[in-house]
Amino acid sequence: MNTIGTTLVHQLILPEKAKEKNPTLILLHGRGADEEDLLGLSDYLDERLLLISVRAPFPFTYGGGYTWYDVGTTADPDPAMFHKSYGALSRFLDDILAGYPVDRTKVFLLGFSMGTVMAYAISLTRPTLCRGVIANSGYVPEGTDLVFQWDVLASIDYFVAHGVIDPVIPVQFGRRAKELLEKAGANLEYHEYPMAHQISEASLSDAAGWLKRRLDGEEDR
Repeated sequence: MNTIGTTLVHQLILPEKAKEKNPTLILLHGRGADEEDLLGLSDYLDERLLLISVRAPFPFTYGGGYTWYDVGTTADPDPAMFHKSYGALSRFLDDILAGYPVDRTKVFLLGFSMGTVMAYAISLTRPTLCRGVIANSGYVPEGTDLVFQWDVLASIDYFVAHGVIDPVIPVQFGRRAKELLEKAGANLEYHEYPMAHQISEASLSDAAGWLKRRLDGEEDR
């Protein structure tokens, strides 16, 4: 389902008992995947959620699927591609807030790999847009021209998960995100798991529980 006027292809799943305004989870996939990739997580997530899974804007030429940007010899994103993806995603989020039955006080981002990088980019530059972020196996895009609002992150909760044997984005990147978020005073729950570059049953279970507590209003502050 893709009904609002936006340049980003996406899939939408309404909760069975949809309301006029619904808590919403935006799913952001990794490199070489598409908007279908993370929808399988829906069976494990809170049934109250409106789910919106977004396709990255650039075709991935090596193996199919789509990507948010290319990388060179370092983890830093290609500047031009990253800038276009960030702008497109930022506009897309404005579109869904205006066009879908979204509870603006309960918008969450869930990213995997490059999708996590994009989730960090949005939450750190537009902190009033989302209530929380589930960041799986990614990194904070420090080597870009974005201006992060580190001083106003107290209203955002972060769940950061990383595999200790991740060969794609090593666990040091997760630890760096932990360091930055803790220094900024964000409400952070950080976990390392005995996994590679993936979302495991354990990490998904912990993330789902974290999200449910926020929907229930039971989070610690």
